[in-house]
Amino acid sequence: MGSTDTTTPAKTGGPADAHDLAGLEAGLDALDTVQTRRTPLRETLVQKVLPPVTAVVLVLVVWQILVWAKVTDDYKLPAPSAVWDEVEAAWRQGILLDYIWTSVERGLFGFLMALAIGTPLGLIVARIRFVRAAIGPILSGLQSLPSVAWVPPAVIWLGLNDSMMYAVILLGAVPSIANGLVAGVDQIPPLFLRAGRTLGAQGLRSAWHIVMPAALPGYVAGLKQGWAFSWRSLMAAEIIAQSPDLGIGLGQLLEAGRTNSSMSQVFLAILLILIVGIAIDLLIFSPLERWVLRSRGLLVKS
Repeated sequence: MGSTDTTTPAKTGGPADAHDLAGLEAGLDALDTVQTRRTPLRETLVQKVLPPVTAVVLVLVVWQILVWAKVTDDYKLPAPSAVWDEVEAAWRQGILLDYIWTSVERGLFGFLMALAIGTPLGLIVARIRFVRAAIGPILSGLQSLPSVAWVPPAVIWLGLNDSMMYAVILLGAVPSIANGLVAGVDQIPPLFLRAGRTLGAQGLRSAWHIVMPAALPGYVAGLKQGWAFSWRSLMAAEIIAQSPDLGIGLGQLLEAGRTNSSMSQVFLAILLILIVGIAIDLLIFSPLERWVLRSRGLLVKS
């Protein structure tokens, strides 16, 4: 008689399998978990404060060495101490902060106006094909046009006043903000837009809840570039347009130093322009960029 061969199926779901599944789940959770810790103050100072301070010290040392070496005449390359004397003199006269605030107020107000115009313009250009075909190349051309080119026509059209300054800022910053938003919208996965339409997000609701959050990285980059164009446009306008009604900003201070052949005053204006640009970036745009990256899991909290 033939023997019947019976095969017993392998058992699943035993303790070993449950242990393996638990281990796999724990491993996946570990991949999703971001290890956070508070950075010690000493480490923060060493990593973030010490490098720029060291760079500034090196620049001052090289500057002083060039002065001692007499590489050029003193009136062409003043010593750092001469520039510091200009700072002290302006501070004692109570006009140093006036120089800074006059330009910063104009720059920030002009940038906010450019933001209010460039954001809806960028959305319209990005979402409407006909408008994009008509205006897109013009925005790119305006972005590449030097801001100083707008100063003469703005003076003729508007006169020597703050309106002329703001017009130059807008013409320099709006294209950058709009193009940055267009670039961000172009990088949105189509699946996001289809999912938004499926959930009923259309028109302004789609722009607010779907398009703007998804395009945020490109938009922030456009904002940062827009501020740079705003600041550069303002400095060009202040250097060229001179009037007692305009007050004295950093651009006028720079031009006054050139007129008076005072290189120490010229260096003072250049340093103040540089400091303001760095301060705005560190106080506004760097935290905004970190927040965007952190919200997308691209930056570890510390």
